Amino acid sequence: MTLTLLSINCARLNQSITDLANIGRLANGGVCRLAFTDADLLARQTVQAWMEAAGMTTRIDAAGNVIGRYAGKIADAPALATGSHIDTVPVGGKFDGCLGVLAGIEVVRTLQENKIRLDHPIEVIVFSDEERSVIGSKAMSGEVHEDPDYYVRLDGTPIQDCLAKVGGDWERIETAQRTDIAAFVELHVEQGGVLEHAQVPIGVVSGVVGQYRFAVNIKGRPNHAGTTPMHLRKDALVAAAQIVLLVNQIASETPGDQVATVGYLTVSPNATNTVPGEVDLRIDLRDLSQSHLEMLVEQLKSGIAAIADSTLTEIEMRQTLHILPTLAAPKIMSAIEEICGDLKLPNIQLPSRAGHDAQEVGRMTDMGMIFVPSRAGISHSEEEYTSPEECAQGTNVLLQTFLKLDRLYR
Repeated sequence: MTLTLLSINCARLNQSITDLANIGRLANGGVCRLAFTDADLLARQTVQAWMEAAGMTTRIDAAGNVIGRYAGKIADAPALATGSHIDTVPVGGKFDGCLGVLAGIEVVRTLQENKIRLDHPIEVIVFSDEERSVIGSKAMSGEVHEDPDYYVRLDGTPIQDCLAKVGGDWERIETAQRTDIAAFVELHVEQGGVLEHAQVPIGVVSGVVGQYRFAVNIKGRPNHAGTTPMHLRKDALVAAAQIVLLVNQIASETPGDQVATVGYLTVSPNATNTVPGEVDLRIDLRDLSQSHLEMLVEQLKSGIAAIADSTLTEIEMRQTLHILPTLAAPKIMSAIEEICGDLKLPNIQLPSRAGHDAQEVGRMTDMGMIFVPSRAGISHSEEEYTSPEECAQGTNVLLQTFLKLDRLYR
C-alpha cells in the first residue's frame, strides 16, 4: 500500500472511543473521569496498554503524562507528537480530549499493521489534568508554576499526592520539560458550532486564543428603594448593567474577531426594596492577537472609569487571569490544508477559543490543530457528539499530516 492510500480503521477507532467512555460512565450517558481519580487511573492504564499493543514503548514522566513512542528509522530524530487528554469535567462527553489521544493510537496502529516506520519517531501523549490545571502540558513546555500549593485540588489533596498516584513525581517535575519534539499536532472536536454551521468537515486551527479575566467590584450606597430620589442614588447595579453593555459593545463593534463575556454577577443586598449597594462581576475577554487584546483592555478600563464617574460609584477592576495566545505554525497549517485538498475534504481556518494542551506545547515547538465538528456546538455535556465518519475523517487527516511532516521536518 502506498503512503497516500493509507487509511485508518474507522470501526476500530470508534470502538476505542466507546470502550474508553465506559470508564467513568454516568447514568445519563455522560462521562465523569476527573483527573487523578480512580477512573482516571484506570483509563490511563487502559490507554497505555493500547499503546503497547500498537507497538509503542511507554513511559510516564514526572508530570504524570503518559507517553507512547513508536520508533522511527532515524534513532536521534526529534519526535512528531500528537495527543490530548482523557480527564473530563464532572459531566462530560466521550469525545473532548479523548478523540485526540485515540486518533493518535489509531494512526500508529495503521502504520504498524502496514509495517511502516517514518524517519521521525511518533509520540502519542496523554496530558495530565487538562480540564483544571493543564499541569501536564505546562510542565512539558517548562511553564509549570513552582509553588505546589498553586495546584492543590478542590478537596485539598496536594498535587504531590496526585502525581504520585499516577506515576509522576512533583520533586522532579522539571524533568518533564522537552526540547526534542519537532512538531505537535492535536486533533480535537471543535466544541463550538462554526464547522457545523458552515457545513465543513475539517477546521484548520490558526491558533489558540489568549485570555484575560477580570474581577470587578462596584461599590455604591445601599438605600431605601422608595424614599431615595433617582438623582441622589449611587446604584451599584445600574453601574454593573452599564459595564455588561460596555463589554458586549466592545466585543461586537470593535473590528476584529474577539469575544467578551460577563458570565458571573452577584448583587448585595439583593433585596427588592433596596437600592443595590455592591456588585461583583467577572469579565472574560479572548482573542488570537495579544496586541489586540491589550487594546481592548484599555478600552474596557477607560469605559469603566467613565461609568464610575457618571454613576457616582467606586469601581475596582482586578486581573485574575492572563493566558498568552499561541499561533499555529504556518508550515503545519499549510500541510493540513494540502492534505484536505488531497482527500477532497472542504476546510476552513478558524481560531480555537477554548484552551487546549496544544496551546502550552506550542510555546516550545511548532504546533498545529485539526478540528472536527461538534453537533450543535455542544461540549462538556453528555450530549456531546461527533459522528463516527467525522472522527475517521479527522484521524485520516492526522495520519496524512504526519506523513507529510515527516518529509517537511527533515
